[in-house]
Amino acid sequence: MSPVRRCSRTACGRPAVATLTYVYADSTAVLGPLATYAEPHCYDLCAEHGERLTAPRGWEVVRLSDPSAPTRPSGDDLEALANAVREAARPHERAADVRGGGPRAADPMEVARRGHLRVLRSPDS
Repeated sequence: MSPVRRCSRTACGRPAVATLTYVYADSTAVLGPLATYAEPHCYDLCAEHGERLTAPRGWEVVRLSDPSAPTRPSGDDLEALANAVREAARPHERAADVRGGGPRAADPMEVARRGHLRVLRSPDS
């Protein structure tokens, strides 16, 4: 017997990455990380079938995230990146940095600077 658990969907042989459980009393389908062992009333699903999962009309789908899985950038991450690029592109700030009167002198949180990147002190310290 193979140590890798397979998707429970018919004719799908891909490895399972999530476990689906139904909570009939709450009309809820719970999709979470792959359970540590196979249980008779749970369904193991591959990534594709887990993403495409839908529940019967009137039911709710709860998707529990796997804390060890890599996360995708959020809108806040992308906005912060865009703001950092805009800040780096401002010529008047770069000119002030070259003269030595830049943000390092004005910002007590800044520890070091390399190009347009800054190392900031932790707010706790």
